[in-house]
Amino acid sequence: MIRTVVIDDEPLATEIVKEYLAGYPQFEIMAICHDGFEGVKAIQTYQPDLIFLDIEMPKLNGLELLELVEHPPAVIFTTAFDQYAMKAFDAHAIDYLLKPFSKSRFAKAIEKYLQINHSGSSETEREFPEDQAAEQHNRIVLKVKNEIKIIPVSDVLYLEANDDYVNIYTKEGKFLKNKTLTFYEKNLDPSQFVRTHRSYLVKINEISKIEPYEKDSYLIILRNGNKVPVSKTGLPRLKSALGI
Repeated sequence: MIRTVVIDDEPLATEIVKEYLAGYPQFEIMAICHDGFEGVKAIQTYQPDLIFLDIEMPKLNGLELLELVEHPPAVIFTTAFDQYAMKAFDAHAIDYLLKPFSKSRFAKAIEKYLQINHSGSSETEREFPEDQAAEQHNRIVLKVKNEIKIIPVSDVLYLEANDDYVNIYTKEGKFLKNKTLTFYEKNLDPSQFVRTHRSYLVKINEISKIEPYEKDSYLIILRNGNKVPVSKTGLPRLKSALGI
């Protein structure tokens, strides 16, 4: 049997997936979840082979859910919004079903999954709509021990590269996230954050002053007293961001 979990906050949408999937006896629905937190728990409990995953959900969206799962299963996204297509592509989704989808379109997604599953391949041809605009992140979701923590971007003071991870500094403390600094440089609002150094991304309105440090370098003093380096290449970006 192919263990399956359906995660969508719309009851009608889960019923449609359940109805369409009834035509495939090799699939067994282990759980139907109506928010991202339930989805994470179901994936941890049932270790499904495949999940049908909505993206826009309250509390925790589908893309954030996948970030919290250590070894995510195969994913078929079901969503009413086409602007997430490229992010779904990055998540190595099997397919991207744009609501409302027909039974024949659903069958095509199932066939694609079965072909990949049978061949053992991790690659698939993806037929996603083109992304129209990069979504600006307004929160960061991560795991702290066994709990899920949501950090509003408004609470972030600065970010520091840590190999393939990022240290996120807030007034509450430091948190570790398994993303790169380049990812956040591309996705956070450039009017709010500036890359001052290859290892640092700083919130502009947290900057208190700039002091000379060593030859061709400076230090940023933040409102809380923390110090962040500014490299030779980062200085022009910083001046531009500050309008000086």
